[in-house]
Amino acid sequence: MLKKLQERLNYHFKNEQLLIEALTHKSYKKPYNNERLEFLGDAVMDLVVGEFLFFKFQKDSEGNLSKLRAALVNEKSFATLAQKLDLGECIFMSIAEENNNGRNKPSILSDAFEALMGALYLEIGFEKTKEIALSLLNEVYPHIDTQSLFKDYKTKLQEITQANMAGTPEYIVVKAFGPDHKKQFEISVKIQGIEVARSTAGSKKEAQQQCAKIALEKLGKL
Repeated sequence: MLKKLQERLNYHFKNEQLLIEALTHKSYKKPYNNERLEFLGDAVMDLVVGEFLFFKFQKDSEGNLSKLRAALVNEKSFATLAQKLDLGECIFMSIAEENNNGRNKPSILSDAFEALMGALYLEIGFEKTKEIALSLLNEVYPHIDTQSLFKDYKTKLQEITQANMAGTPEYIVVKAFGPDHKKQFEISVKIQGIEVARSTAGSKKEAQQQCAKIALEKLGKL
């Protein structure tokens, strides 16, 4: 499991305990978990992406660069990067969390990815961590620009339902959970009264966009 992950990263940890800590969810009930490394990795990725965008889009304004960074440095993006690494299968978590679909939760995947980047930073420093992170980013997002990153799935779904179903999608907050500083929202989207998708994210807006994307995929419109 850990060997395969390191092969995907193209880097083998000298301090494997550091890697284990990065992959340990708080539910696993060990004397350590990945929350501190997650804190560090978030800062590392913020700088990696910020520097990358600064040099790639040399004519763009600060405002546009901030929007681009926000589109890449967030739970949804990091969860996608984690999925590319099959990170979910490597996370140490409780049986209860696993039975609750924990290996596929965007919040857990995102946190583990940040923690992994934090562990890499401690092990090999910023420059080499940046190489690994940018290689992964370029693989997942081969066309980094405003058009490819700022897709408004909600608007597209609404246009399709209005044109073909004489109605608009209804987004419902199923539940909100977690501490105030890291709230999670589970959102359901219904079309003509029938639920077609659910998603959970760190904001209602992001969860709604994810719901709309899933709905569009089911309708064959993506």
